[in-house]
Amino acid sequence: MSDSDGATGKHGGDPADGRSVVQTSLSVPSMDCASCAQKVTSALDDLAAVTRIDANPTTGTVEVRYDEETAFSDLERAVERAGYEVVDPDDEQSGTWTSTRALTTYAAGALTLVGLLLANPLTQAVGPTVEGFPVGDIAYLGAIAVGGAAVFRDGYYSLRQRSLDMDLLMLIAISGALAVSVGFGERLYFEAAMLTTLFSVSELLERYAMDRARGSLAELMELAPDEATVIRDGEPVSVAAERVERGERVAVHPGEKIPRDGVVRDGTSAVNQAPVTGESVPVDKTAGDEVFAGTINEGGYLEVEVTSESGGDTIEQVLDLVAEAQRDTTDREQFVERFAGYYTPVVVGLAVLLAVVPPLFLSGAWETYIVYGLTLLVLACPCAFVISTPVTVVSGITSAARNGVLVKGGRHLETMGEADAIAFDKTGTLTKGELTVTDIVPLGENDERDVLRCAQGLERRSEHPIGDAIVARAEDAGVTERDVEGFEALTGQGVTADLDGTTHYAGSPALFTDLGFDLSHVHAATDGGQTTAVSRPSCEQTDCLDLLDDVIPRLQSDGKTVILVGTDADLEGVVAVADEIRPAAARVVSTLGEAGVHTAMLTGDNDRTARAVADEIGIDDVHAGLMPDEKVAAVERLREDHGTVGMVGDGVNDAPALATADVAVAMGAAGTDTAIETADIALLADDLSRLPYLHRLSGSANGIIRQNVWTSLGAKAVLAVGVPLSLVPIWMAVLAGDAGMTIGVTGNAMRLAGISPEE
Repeated sequence: MSDSDGATGKHGGDPADGRSVVQTSLSVPSMDCASCAQKVTSALDDLAAVTRIDANPTTGTVEVRYDEETAFSDLERAVERAGYEVVDPDDEQSGTWTSTRALTTYAAGALTLVGLLLANPLTQAVGPTVEGFPVGDIAYLGAIAVGGAAVFRDGYYSLRQRSLDMDLLMLIAISGALAVSVGFGERLYFEAAMLTTLFSVSELLERYAMDRARGSLAELMELAPDEATVIRDGEPVSVAAERVERGERVAVHPGEKIPRDGVVRDGTSAVNQAPVTGESVPVDKTAGDEVFAGTINEGGYLEVEVTSESGGDTIEQVLDLVAEAQRDTTDREQFVERFAGYYTPVVVGLAVLLAVVPPLFLSGAWETYIVYGLTLLVLACPCAFVISTPVTVVSGITSAARNGVLVKGGRHLETMGEADAIAFDKTGTLTKGELTVTDIVPLGENDERDVLRCAQGLERRSEHPIGDAIVARAEDAGVTERDVEGFEALTGQGVTADLDGTTHYAGSPALFTDLGFDLSHVHAATDGGQTTAVSRPSCEQTDCLDLLDDVIPRLQSDGKTVILVGTDADLEGVVAVADEIRPAAARVVSTLGEAGVHTAMLTGDNDRTARAVADEIGIDDVHAGLMPDEKVAAVERLREDHGTVGMVGDGVNDAPALATADVAVAMGAAGTDTAIETADIALLADDLSRLPYLHRLSGSANGIIRQNVWTSLGAKAVLAVGVPLSLVPIWMAVLAGDAGMTIGVTGNAMRLAGISPEE
C-alpha cells in the first residue's frame, strides 16, 4: 500500500513465530515530501524486524511496527542513514532553527561570507593565497565540506535508490560545479558554495513552512487535558485523564477543561464547546446534559460521569480522523504526482542537452553551458508544486476541525468545494427535530390556560411526541395538573381520559367529526384570543369560527399538526404543533443560493408540510413523500440536472441517499460514533450555519491549490527560459525556484486559517 502523502513498507504482517510486536511513532520533521517518505521507508524496510511502516510527510511522522526485541535506536539509525533526523517531539529545542542541519548551515554561510570577502567573484579579486591557491577559495571549499555533508549523504542514498529527487540533483549540480572548476580552470567555487549554502537554507525554510502547517494539528492535539480530578471514596484524586474508568465521576472546577466525554450528574455551568464543536457561545449545562472532553467549564462546579472508554472520546476520534484524513489522496494530488513523474526527467534531459549540444555543435564554451545545464538541473526538482496540494489540504482540514467541522479526507474537501447542488433532509436538519406548540385557539368560555390544562391532562400519559410537546408547553406556562383516570389511546385518532370525573378527548379533527361536531360552526372564545391565528370568522354569527374550511387548513398550510381538545359535548380549543424550523436555515439556504448552489429538500413528510417549510426557508426544489429508495433516485436526478451533489442529514437515517451523494454531511455528530463514522464530513455541533463556511472553505481550498500548482510551474518555466539567456544564475534558481516557491505555496495555503464561520 502506498499513497501520495506517505509510503508503507513491503512487510505486511506480524512475526509468524509468536514473537510480539510493538508500534511506535518517529518524529521526522525534515521528511516533507513523498520522495522523502519513500527513502525513509526503504531504509526501515532493510531491518528484518520491522513488520509495517507508514511514513506520512504531511505530519512528519513515521508509524513503525517491529519486533519488541529490536532496539529503538536501530530504527533511529536506519532513518538517519536515509539522511533524516529523528527528533523528540516533546523537546522544545528540537525545532527547525536549532537542528543539526541548521547548525551546519550557519557554519557554511559564515565560511561562504569569508570567501566572498577574500575572493570576490564580482570584482574578480583573488585575494591572499596559500602556495598559489586563493584563501577565499579554501573558505568556499570549507563551506562545501561543512554544509554539503548532508547534501552528499542524502544524494548518495537517493542514487542508491535510483530516486531522481532534489537531493540527487543538488549532488550532481555541486559536483558539476567543482568538476568545471578543476577540469576547465573556471573558478566556480563560489557558485558551488552558494549552491550548498542556499540549498541548505531552502531545506530549513521548507521545514519551517511545513512546521507551520503541522502546527495547526498540534494545536488540536493540545485540546485534551492530561489530568483529571476523580472522586474516589468521596475524595478528589488527581490521575492521568486516560486512566479514568468509564462510570467514574470527575470534578471540573471553573476554568478547567473537561477531561473525558460524559454526562453532568451534579452542578450547573456554562461550558465553552468551541474547541470541539466550534460554537462561539457557551452552552448552559445541568444534570443530565452531555459534555465533551477538551471543552472548558466557564462558570460553576460540575461533576461529570465518564461515559467513554479511554481513547474513545469525541476529541480523540476527531484527532485520529483528522490525522488519517491527511493521508487521503485527492484527484489533484494524483494529477500533480503523475505530472511530476514526467516533469523531472524531461527537465533533466533538457539540462543535459543544454550542457552538451551548444559546445559540440555551436562552438559554445563548455564551462558556460555546463553551468547553464547545472542551473536547469536545479530547476528540475518539482518540490514546490508537489507540496502545494497536500499542504493546502492539511491547512483546510485542520482549520475546519478547529471550527467544529470534521472533514474525513482531502477528496471530500475537494468535492464539497465543487458542489453544484445540496440536498437537505427535513426533520432534524432544516428543522430542529423537536415538536413544539406554536398556536393555541381557545373556544367558547375557555382561555389559553384552560385549553393547555385540559390538553396536558390528556397527553401526560401519552408516549407520542405531540403529547411531549404539549406537556412541555404546559409546564413552561405553570399550568396546574388535573386528576386523570381511565386513560386510553385511540389508534390513529388521539387519546381519551377522565379529567376531574368528566371524559375528555384530544385528537384529530376527524375524531371530533365522529363525535358529532360540526366543525364549520364553532363558537369563538369571548376574549378574542383566537385572533392571532384567524383573521376573521367565516360563518354568519360574529362569534362563530369555521374550523373545517378556515382555521384548520390555515394552520396545516403552515406545516403544523392540528389537535382539537374537548368533551363529547363541548369543543374547548385547538392546539397546533410543529417541528420548529432552525433559526439559521433561511440564512444558510440564502447564502448557498448566492454562491450559485441549487438547494433541494428530500423528505418522507407530506407535500403540504414540506412545501410550507420550503417556502419559509427558500428551498429551490421540494421532493416530499419519499421512501428511502425514492430519495436515492432524487439524488441521482439532481446529479443529472446540476452536477456534483452533496447531501446533509443526520448521518444515520437516509443512509442510502447519503451514500449515493458525491459528499455526505452529518449534522450534530459530536458524541455520536455512528454519525462520525458514516459521514464524509461531520458538523460536530447541531449547527446548520457551519454549512456555508464549509462550502466557502472547500471552494477556497480548491482555488488555492490551482493557484499554487500553476504559479509554481509558471515560476519554474520563467526561470528556465532565463537560464540560457544568462539572466538566472545558479544561486537564484535555488533561492527563487526552490525555497521561494515552497514558502510561497505554503503561505498561500495558510490563508485558509483566516476563513471563519462568522463571515
